[in-house]
Amino acid sequence: MTIAASFALVGQAVPVTGADDPAPLFTDKDPVLNRNKQAAMHIVFDLLAYSHWEDAPKYLTERYIQHNPCCASGRQIVMDLFGKMAKPKPIPSSTKDYTPKIVAVLAQGDLVAVFNRVERPDPRNPGQTYTTTHYDMWRFVDGKADEHWDEGSINAPGGGPGAAKGAPKQ
Repeated sequence: MTIAASFALVGQAVPVTGADDPAPLFTDKDPVLNRNKQAAMHIVFDLLAYSHWEDAPKYLTERYIQHNPCCASGRQIVMDLFGKMAKPKPIPSSTKDYTPKIVAVLAQGDLVAVFNRVERPDPRNPGQTYTTTHYDMWRFVDGKADEHWDEGSINAPGGGPGAAKGAPKQ
């Protein structure tokens, strides 16, 4: 196999897109799954995307366990950390205008996983980007997220390879 053929195997054929309106993805006929999906929607948008961390007690349990190695557990710790990273931004009046763009929302039992579109710099082509997905998954207790998982990685000293990515570019 030639080097050019090797690159063709890893090239991106179809960019990742998200739903035009994420709201329907965060609903369910089952009332418990619907409640959890709705809370996940507020976490993704109100907290993570638009930085309204003062509302975290509505959606996160006090003990909120983080399985991301870059963030300690505890609702107040998460509120303090993320609250310092960005000022609150207005939440769009229409869910069609929300970012990030959501690809899928899956719920089963007490778990909700949300997959969203991200755009990242292409290390093979300086100045270009590619799209991929980021996921967050929460375990809910009484309608609030009690545990969280994602693909977070540990920061390398001074950044560089292996450094955890901040909020992905939408």
